[in-house]
Amino acid sequence: MPRSFYEKDGNLDRLQGRTIAIIGYGSQGHAHALNLRDSGLEVIVGLYPGSKSTEKAEAAGLRVLSTADAAKEADTIMILVADHIQADLYNKDIAPHMTPGKTLMFAHGFNIHFGEIAPPQGCDVSMVAPKAPGHRVRELYTEGVGVPALVAVHQNATGEALEKALAYAMGLGCLKAGV
Repeated sequence: MPRSFYEKDGNLDRLQGRTIAIIGYGSQGHAHALNLRDSGLEVIVGLYPGSKSTEKAEAAGLRVLSTADAAKEADTIMILVADHIQADLYNKDIAPHMTPGKTLMFAHGFNIHFGEIAPPQGCDVSMVAPKAPGHRVRELYTEGVGVPALVAVHQNATGEALEKALAYAMGLGCLKAGV
C-alpha cells in the first residue's frame, strides 16, 4: 500500500557511523554524493580505473576508490551507473563484498525486478529514486528544498531497510518534498 513520508519520518542517525559508497559519478551520482556529504554523512565514490569522473569527484573533496574497494569498505552501496552495465559490475566488483548487514541500493528497480541482480539474503535491498535529473537534485538541495522521490524495499534482512532508505532520502533532501 502506498504511503507518503516527509522530514518528520526520517532520521539521519540511521546512517551515522556508516560509510556510503556511491558507485558512479554521473548525473545522479554526483548529486547523491555531494548532498549526502553535505548532510554530514560519510561518503566515498567507487569508479572504474581511468574514469573521467575521478578528477571531478576528487575536486569536490570526495575520496575515490575502485568499485570493488568502495564496496568492500562501505556499509551502504548505492549503484548509480547505467542499468545495462549494473549486473556485470555487481557480479564482478560488488557481490564478493556483500556481507550480512550491508545495504544495497538502487535509483532504478530494473535489475532487481527482472532478476538480473540477486543480492544475498542477509543484506537489505532498497531503492531511492529522485524524480528529477541529478543537477536539479543538487540545485534544489543547495536552495534548501528537495525533489520528490520514490522509495521501495525489496529485501528487509535487518528489519531496518525502510528506515535506512528514508534516512538516505533525507540526506538527499527528498523528504522536504516527500517520498
